[in-house]
Amino acid sequence: MSYVIPAAIQPSVPVTGSVDTFPVHRIYCVGRNYVDHAKEMGHTGREAPFFFMKPHDAVLPVPAGTTGELPYPAQTQDFQHEMELVVAIGKGGSDIGVADALSHVWGYAIGLDMTRRDVQGAAKKQGRPWETGKAFEHSAPIGPITPAALAGDVQHAAITLHVNGELRQSSSVDMLIWNVAETIADLSTYFTLQPGDLIYTGTPAGVAAVQRGDELVGAIDGLGTLRMKVV
Repeated sequence: MSYVIPAAIQPSVPVTGSVDTFPVHRIYCVGRNYVDHAKEMGHTGREAPFFFMKPHDAVLPVPAGTTGELPYPAQTQDFQHEMELVVAIGKGGSDIGVADALSHVWGYAIGLDMTRRDVQGAAKKQGRPWETGKAFEHSAPIGPITPAALAGDVQHAAITLHVNGELRQSSSVDMLIWNVAETIADLSTYFTLQPGDLIYTGTPAGVAAVQRGDELVGAIDGLGTLRMKVV
């Protein structure tokens, strides 16, 4: 088959211990999924999970042992970090049960849901979609994906983010309001999940703005580190 314009390149993410890469299908993100972050954003309680999406080419893969360059986007004066555990789906399905959900996970990675907070805030006030605040180019940095069998006890792993050596975010994955299995199960009632889907599971408290020149180091126990510099 030939195309009338050049076909887009398939985005993919490095895999720990392999020369092969993980092809990205869709990117789903979970909103306000840590209690402390929900509170800092003016919400409380275990509300029903809600989701938004980023285009698959928003991924900014950062190979192990390197520092990725994160471009400061246009149209914002409040570019904020959100440190997250990312779930990589290896087996698709719909209406997945909680008890079976983890069998659909291929692996886990460290990710950042980068946000134009001022743009997102303006959209919220007007009841408009969040895409301009959330779904722009390079808004989904991600480190190598570690196969689930090699990732250790991810469900109870510590999650941290340092900016210029200062601790900004610190929590544990077991503080998720909706855990990984529950998130997969609920998401699969709205969408038929596919191999290659990535789920950004939510961020702890401590989200804040970054500037050009800032250095970010995210870590999740068992998954290594994700290093970025804002340029």
